[in-house]
Amino acid sequence: MKPIFVRGISQQFRLTLAIILSVVLLIANDRLDPIRQSISSVLSPLQYLANVPGVLLDWSADSIATRNMLAIQNKELMRQQLLMSERLQRFEHLRQENERLRALLGSPVHMDSRKVVAEVMEVASDPFRHYVVLNHGARTGVFVGQSVVDAKGVVGQVVEVSELTSRVLLLTDTSHGIPVRITRNDVRAIAQGTGDIDEIELRHVAKSTDVKVGDLLVTSGLGKRFPEGYPVARVMNISRDAGQSYSVISAQPLAALDRIRYVLLIWPDEDLESPKPTLVSDIPPLEADAELETETEVSQ
Repeated sequence: MKPIFVRGISQQFRLTLAIILSVVLLIANDRLDPIRQSISSVLSPLQYLANVPGVLLDWSADSIATRNMLAIQNKELMRQQLLMSERLQRFEHLRQENERLRALLGSPVHMDSRKVVAEVMEVASDPFRHYVVLNHGARTGVFVGQSVVDAKGVVGQVVEVSELTSRVLLLTDTSHGIPVRITRNDVRAIAQGTGDIDEIELRHVAKSTDVKVGDLLVTSGLGKRFPEGYPVARVMNISRDAGQSYSVISAQPLAALDRIRYVLLIWPDEDLESPKPTLVSDIPPLEADAELETETEVSQ
């Protein structure tokens, strides 16, 4: 007679098997990166397919826009264009003055780097991870560690690249850090993500450091990961507890990380070369010294 209740695999065996598999996956985590990239490349067409309804919806909204709305937008764009033209004229003057100062100091002039506009295709569904997926990948030349900004400031950096897409880790993620400096006094610090989409914090800042609410934080260029001078955040709160060794400083990112749609991928300047130091042996003799040597030879 077949028994009604059949004894299955014991709970202890299942627990042991799960622990063993977990340890194996932890050890082989780095070796699984090529497999993850291959799977991501295979699934990239599906991500584009999932993005089709949104594209169709945007196209429909643009198609049914009324003439009045287009006229209002045209006037607003004309106003913004005039404002940008005026700012561009002032910036051109500052650029020329900066080039003259760099020439006097013997510093290399920073050339315009390559930039590509990318669109956000997917946002992280995990509340403990802050990342987005862009519609550009290795085929466009995107690489791991590449800087990503929007119209207002730094967004984050590329951490994973497939053939057609790339994943960007936002600067508010708990595993993200970025070197910054305060524009007011050039104080340098490290801005660390807090897991909150609109807050980052400055770590290990002494209580005596000159930091004020409202200070603008920009990239310092240290680490050679983010270009220097891009806006990052603005200091919102400073807490100096007598029982703590360091200040607790929180800042709000300037980029709208909770509603970004278009971002800018930035490539580093390849033509930048460090200035060659001038040696004493390379300096030609002065004309007066040369004439003095000639007169000495004649008198002899």
